[in-house]
Amino acid sequence: MNHLRLQILDQTTCERLLERLASEAEWLDGSLTAGAQAKGGKRNLQINYDSALRKEIHELVERAMWNHPAVKGFCLPRKLHRLLISKTEKEGGYGTHVDNAYMSSGRSDLSFTLSLTDDTMYEGGELEIDSISESYPIKLKQGEVVVYPSTSLHRVCTVTRGVRTVCVGWIESYVQNENDRICLFQLESGARAVLAKHGRSDELDLIFLAYTNLLRRLGS
Repeated sequence: MNHLRLQILDQTTCERLLERLASEAEWLDGSLTAGAQAKGGKRNLQINYDSALRKEIHELVERAMWNHPAVKGFCLPRKLHRLLISKTEKEGGYGTHVDNAYMSSGRSDLSFTLSLTDDTMYEGGELEIDSISESYPIKLKQGEVVVYPSTSLHRVCTVTRGVRTVCVGWIESYVQNENDRICLFQLESGARAVLAKHGRSDELDLIFLAYTNLLRRLGS
């Protein structure tokens, strides 16, 4: 499973956002933004896309993601297309679907879910992502994000207790091919680990040179 999972927001920030969502947000039927194939299986609420609060949270999440070296290295992001804030209550969920190949502002290469609620605040509600032979259930801690290929079938299991509140979004990468992105991420991560452990060297300069030129060749 080619995904990245890590913490990008602290508990205090998440709790503050949840408080503001509870007092300021206008919640709409989430099926309004689902495609025809997935509309019937989407049972959640979403904050009004045009609201100032959603735009503010979009900017906060985008800064947090792009400021994290691992996220930036894994995604090689050209742009974050859009950010939706979703609330799934008891008996809600989202059936199996694949995300649209193109958003209004461009191609979707990577999808992400950032949890504002902790995994102890609700039961059920796992994000399940399919590989060729099996499904991977993921339940995030408060402030954790998971980034995965937009080409994957996935679903949100039915919530049986509590409320699951998350931010979801889509990223266009400078490198469209998933295998190329993974190889570049592994190469850069390994080189940075060697740099931290042993310091700069002529040999390491050659590795960074190869990484940079591969990125230039594979990018679009």
